[in-house]
Amino acid sequence: MTSVSALEKIHKKGLYGDYENKNENNLIKICEIKKLLIIQIVQHKSSSIKADLTIDGISFPNEAMKTNNNEDTRVLWSGPKNWLLISKKKDLLKKTKEILNEKDFAITDLSHSRAILSLTGANVKEVLKKGCPYNINELKKNNSVNSVFNGITVTIDILEENPEQVRIYCLRSFGESLYHSITDACLEFGYKNI
Repeated sequence: MTSVSALEKIHKKGLYGDYENKNENNLIKICEIKKLLIIQIVQHKSSSIKADLTIDGISFPNEAMKTNNNEDTRVLWSGPKNWLLISKKKDLLKKTKEILNEKDFAITDLSHSRAILSLTGANVKEVLKKGCPYNINELKKNNSVNSVFNGITVTIDILEENPEQVRIYCLRSFGESLYHSITDACLEFGYKNI
């Protein structure tokens, strides 16, 4: 059975919105990110483990909105004793289950339940401000926040600040709605689907 992405039928390459007479490098670039491993890791309340957790050489952040990462993997703080591990390495699920025992941790593979959009460009934060009530200006590189975008629950992960680059995660079933909301918010700046 072949996996089909959440945006397979609607994300079409091309230029859209107010792109005419603009340098293509100044447009917002939008792409769907596919084939990432997404694991939710929650430490049980009954767990007595207090040591710093590390997977793939990355320590789990214990501060709100922080993200730690290396070239292949990111660990996002989602709440007290609650993290999202996102990686290009599919074998990390098995390693995570070996390192973190089920007596102390709940480990859930969310990979196929999420749609992921990547936005890159000078006006990405302006686009996010159109639908997100969170003060987007507070977010810096390697920050993430759980919020909403036009009523859709999302996780916003800031990868870079110059140029602005973010990943937006939502439930797969809301992928199309999020895509249409994001692309609508990008129209005034012009955008390129890649």
